[in-house]
Amino acid sequence: MEKHKQWLTSEQLTTWVQLVAVMELLPGALDSQLRRDAGLTHFEYMVLAMLSEAPGRTLRMTALAARTNATLPRLSHAVRRLEDRDLVERFPCPQDGRATNARLTEAGRQKVEASAPGHVANVQHHVFEVLSPEQVAQLAGITDAILDRLDPGGVMTAPY
Repeated sequence: MEKHKQWLTSEQLTTWVQLVAVMELLPGALDSQLRRDAGLTHFEYMVLAMLSEAPGRTLRMTALAARTNATLPRLSHAVRRLEDRDLVERFPCPQDGRATNARLTEAGRQKVEASAPGHVANVQHHVFEVLSPEQVAQLAGITDAILDRLDPGGVMTAPY
């Protein structure tokens, strides 16, 4: 007996294709603005932003990887680039010598603060300016529902 295949309805398929298009196009739009205006990739900006919001501007590399949805090798490579620019520093975790912490330097704090207005303007332009207040509320509910499934512990959104 053939297993029943469940296909997307026409409405679901249209919505899915549109969501995939947003997931593909938005990161490029965010990345190109940050590269042009701040000399940072979007991922590097997120690393700096997560550190800027952490207590003592410091996180274990494993926690930083979780908050940026990165593998440790990808994060380590990005942090090395940021260290080379004196925006981040790494040091052994005082509570666990096997772990490594990343801390935002003063130059890193200044960089993320200088970069934030352009990034926020770009997010406003590509996302929020095209939505009504009701749609923003709907989008919040939609993303909450999806994140409850994908990130039930709220690791990526913990600071918020």
